[in-house]
Amino acid sequence: MVTEIVTLLAIAAALGIFILLLRRAGEKSRDRSARAVQDRVLGTPERAQPARVRTRKALPQRKRKPPAPVPDEDDEDEDEDDDNRERDDDRVDGAPPAAVDEASRAAFRAGLAKTRGGFVAKLGKLFGKKKIDQDVLPQLEEVLFTADIGPRAADRIFDAVKKGLSKDDLADPTKIWSKIRETSNKILDVGAPPLDFERHKPFVVLVLGVNGVGKTTTIGKLAALLAADGKQVVLAAGDTFRAAATEQLEVWGKRAGVPVVKGKAGGDPSSVIFDAVKRGVDDGADVVICDTAGRLHTKTDLMDELKKVRRVIDKAMPGAPHETWMVLDATTGQNAITQAKTFKDAMEITGIVITKLDGSSKGGVLLGICDELKVPVRYVGVGEKLEDLRPFHAGAFVEALYEDADEAVS
Repeated sequence: MVTEIVTLLAIAAALGIFILLLRRAGEKSRDRSARAVQDRVLGTPERAQPARVRTRKALPQRKRKPPAPVPDEDDEDEDEDDDNRERDDDRVDGAPPAAVDEASRAAFRAGLAKTRGGFVAKLGKLFGKKKIDQDVLPQLEEVLFTADIGPRAADRIFDAVKKGLSKDDLADPTKIWSKIRETSNKILDVGAPPLDFERHKPFVVLVLGVNGVGKTTTIGKLAALLAADGKQVVLAAGDTFRAAATEQLEVWGKRAGVPVVKGKAGGDPSSVIFDAVKRGVDDGADVVICDTAGRLHTKTDLMDELKKVRRVIDKAMPGAPHETWMVLDATTGQNAITQAKTFKDAMEITGIVITKLDGSSKGGVLLGICDELKVPVRYVGVGEKLEDLRPFHAGAFVEALYEDADEAVS
C-alpha cells in the first residue's frame, strides 16, 4: 500500500513539473510572436539598413541604361492623355508606337511611286471627268478588280463607295477619294498588338518564305537595324538546303557584328535553330532570328520541316517562337496572296514582311494580303539600302499610296 502511494506521488510530481515547463514555453513563444509582429509593423534598423544599401547600389544601373526614344509630345506630363491618344493612332497593324518621321514618309512615297502610276492613276483618270454620275460605279468596279489588290479588298472598297456615298457625294471626287482612303485604312487595321521586342528575352522570330523573295536579305537588314539600336542579336542559318543562304547570312552577320549559328550543308535545320535559340538563352541575347528553307522536294516536305522547326524551337525555349513572319515579294502581285494563304493553312503566321515594294506597280497587294489573312504587315522593303527596310505604318502607307489624289483630279 505504501509503495503504491509513493508511486502516485511521484507521478503527480512529474506531471506538475511538466505542466510548469509547458507554461514557461508558452510565455516565451508569445514574447517572440509579439516581437515579430512589432518588427513587421515598425521595422528594425538592422533589417531596414541592408534594404537601403541595396537600393542605393541599384540606382546607378538604372541610370546607365540608355532611355528609349519617345516622341516630343510625351515630354509634357500635363498632356499625357492627349499623347496616349496620339500614340494609339500611330500603333496601326503592329507598327512601333513612335510617330512616323518624315524620312519614313518620304520612303513610302518613293516606294509606292510605281503603284501610284498603276491602278491609282487609272482611278485618277476616272474621277477626273468633268461630270461624274452613277455611271462611274461600273468603271470603278472594273479598275479595282483588275488591280493587284485582291478580289476581297476590291469588293470592300467598291462596296464602301457604292453604299456609303449618296448620289450627290458620287459627283464629288474628293468624297470618293476620302471613302477609298478610309476603307483602305480599315482593311490594313487587323487589330494586331504593337510589335514589342522587349516582351520576351530572347525574343525569337521565325522567318518563312519561298526562295527568291528576299528572305535572307531581310533577316540580315533586320539584324543590323536591331544591333544598331543596341540589341544583342543571334542569327540562325536554318536554310541548310541552300548553301548560298548560309554564306549570305554570314556576310550580314559580319556587317551587323552579330553571331551566326550554322550547321553543315544539307544538315538538319532544326538542330541548327535549336542551337541558336539555346545560345540566345545562355548568352542573354535580346533577339534570335531564325532563317528557314524556302523550297524542298515537295510542298508537303517543306511544311512538315517547318512544323518540326517550330516544335524544336519550343523545346529550346518554351513558348517560342514569339513571332512567325512570312516574307513576300511585292512584284509577284496576287501570287503573294496565294503563297501566304498556303503557308498560313499549314502553320500559324503572325506577321508579314513585304520586299521590293519600290520595284513594282503592285504595292496595293498589301491591301489584299491583310484582308485575306487578317495578319499585320510588320516591315516593308522600299529599296536596296539598309535603311530601306522600314517598320510598316498603315496611315503613312495609305497617305503615300493616294498622295495628291484630290489635286490630280481637280
